Formats: sequence, C-alpha cells, structure tokens
Amino acid sequence: MSTLTLIGSRLAEPGQEFVYRGEASACDGCPYRDQCLTLTEGRRYRVDSVRENASTLDCGVHDSGVVAVDVVPATARANVASASAYAGSKVSLEGPCPHTDCPSHELCEPQGVDFDEPRRIETVVGDPPHDFCAMDRELTTVEFEAHEE
Repeated sequence: MSTLTLIGSRLAEPGQEFVYRGEASACDGCPYRDQCLTLTEGRRYRVDSVRENASTLDCGVHDSGVVAVDVVPATARANVASASAYAGSKVSLEGPCPHTDCPSHELCEPQGVDFDEPRRIETVVGDPPHDFCAMDRELTTVEFEAHEE
C-alpha cells in the first residue's frame, strides 16, 4: 500500500529509493509538516508515482522545493552469513565493517537496515561483489523483504 508524502523535487522520480531520515530543524513552523512527516524514520522507501499536476512547494530543507508523491516500502539488498542465506528465513546483518573501500561495504552496512533487526530474506541474489572478505566472513548477497507499514 502506498503512502502520500512530500519529498524534495530532485528525488521525485518513480523508482527512486531513499531512506527517510525524519524531521529536520528547518521543519519547525512549516505549514506542510503534516503532509511531509508521514513516514517511519530509518526506513527505506521507493517512489511509486508523482502526483499529476502537483505544485512544487517551498521548503526550508530542500532548496528546489517539495512535491507530492506516493511511496511504498522498499526492499533492501544486503550481505548476510552464507549459512543463513535462504529465501524465507529471518536473519540479521553480521555487524559493522571498517573496510569502507571494499566493493561490498554498502551491502554489509546497507542504509535503512539496522544491525540488530532480523529481516526476512525475499530472494537469494548470489555471490557478493568482493573477491575476499577482510573480516573473514563467508557472505551471500540477498534481497530483504520490504517493511510492512
């Protein structure tokens, strides 16, 4: 099910994904805050559609203004322990990784997924993009189900 919200006009493209970061200090006193602050902080979303003929509204956070869109919870791709990588199983991330130059880093620490949060695997994608894990972890790339709203 989609949720109506306002997002920065630069993000307002169907298919665009983002992690909602919550209220900013510039939101204080904004007349549109009840339409903007409708999502769950820290969750990943995908723009489903941009409202037709929607006006671009001034915004203290987004320099190009905000527009009305429908968003849906988005899946998240991540690396998990290979021994637990089965479609339908619930797993958590292995933990932080200091190796930010690794091609798998964004999958080991994906935005919108907490380390202590068990998530259900929707599909097993396969081998991660790295050749060698500096943390000596056996990992498989999976797609987590989207959160239910």
